[in-house]
Amino acid sequence: MLPFGSTASTPSPTPPPGRGPFVPPVRVWSGFSKTVRHYGSLDVVLGRIGALEVRLATSTSEIRQAQRLRYDVFYKEMSAEPSAAARIVQRDVDAYDRLCDHILVLDHDVQAGRFRTAKPKVVGTYRVLRQDVADRHQGFYTAGEYDIAPLIRAHPNLNFLELGRSCVLKPYRNKRTVELLWHGIWTYVLHHGIDVMIGCASLEGTEPQDLALPLSFLHHFAGAEGEWHASARPELYTPMDMLPKHAIDQKAALRALPPLIKGYLRLGAGFGRGAVVDPQFGTTDVLVILPVSRINPRYIDHFGPAANRHAA
Repeated sequence: MLPFGSTASTPSPTPPPGRGPFVPPVRVWSGFSKTVRHYGSLDVVLGRIGALEVRLATSTSEIRQAQRLRYDVFYKEMSAEPSAAARIVQRDVDAYDRLCDHILVLDHDVQAGRFRTAKPKVVGTYRVLRQDVADRHQGFYTAGEYDIAPLIRAHPNLNFLELGRSCVLKPYRNKRTVELLWHGIWTYVLHHGIDVMIGCASLEGTEPQDLALPLSFLHHFAGAEGEWHASARPELYTPMDMLPKHAIDQKAALRALPPLIKGYLRLGAGFGRGAVVDPQFGTTDVLVILPVSRINPRYIDHFGPAANRHAA
């Protein structure tokens, strides 16, 4: 994981040919200011099912709510070790939050306290970083664990999007919430003309031998090959092929995979070579590579009407 970095604002240079207009990042840490993030012609409300709404964060307050949710899930529920600063503010914060767009799921059916008005509650989030923004700043977060530069160079005409910091509050971890999050991501992907989604996904635990079955399954049966190949950085590389292909019980391996990784598999994702152990977060990470052109058509309908128009 990368350390907390500078929050100074950065000038916005002219975008390169073929990229959309650059939207300067909001200064997330700006005291009590109500700085609003604008998204041009993209409606910030991306979808709704009942009381649940998926939308883009537009204010410092909303981004901070996403950071608090991440803290609750990663540090309180799971085994991540917070820094002293994170423990004080009770938020998961890093330098990429000011560059990324934040997709939120809000529950509008929240009971008000005795002396306050009920406000929608952030119950799910994804952090997304477009290639045009990454190129102007410090690159993709994923590059801290995986050598993705050759992958990107091999596809100079494709537009990459990084997905990360995904989490959902425990009572909301169901099909409806996850599909609503993906509807939001898909709407964002269509609007920005994204061709490839990448990012790190995690398995709980820092002992790769304990994860030999799911890691070996991903290596042998879902490894990204050819032009989509990418590997963990040499100094972080942990072999995934701990079991031979013939010794893998595929059904048992699928049961051992986290729901998020199984979801990526169903969509048609491939996985990079080598895993990376992350002691701070108590996880073993794998690289997800999902070209939009390879998304399994049988799952497109789950993403909503916008996806149907794209598929047509």
